[in-house]
Amino acid sequence: MTQSRMLANAAFAALLAAVAAHAADPTTGKQKYEATCAACHGMQGISIAPIYPNLAGQKQEYLVAQLQAFRDGSRKNPIMQPMAKGLTDADIANIAVYVSTLKP
Repeated sequence: MTQSRMLANAAFAALLAAVAAHAADPTTGKQKYEATCAACHGMQGISIAPIYPNLAGQKQEYLVAQLQAFRDGSRKNPIMQPMAKGLTDADIANIAVYVSTLKP
């Protein structure tokens, strides 16, 4: 094995370790969800009013993409933009992994 190949393998292993170390935490996501999202989207992801979508049953990747879009303003919504504006990438990942476990 060439030295460049060994370095590439080592870099890939380090990247995998970093991703695993920063994996989303559903327990932290549940706490953030309950404090930030549940008032409109319901404690179990079933909304309290017809104007708010149900989140239970949504896929993690979809939830991340939507929350990031609300946060960066590429998806406009006068209710969600202020809610998402203060979320960090870790908050979004944690909320998404938790919500993706909720069943409709």
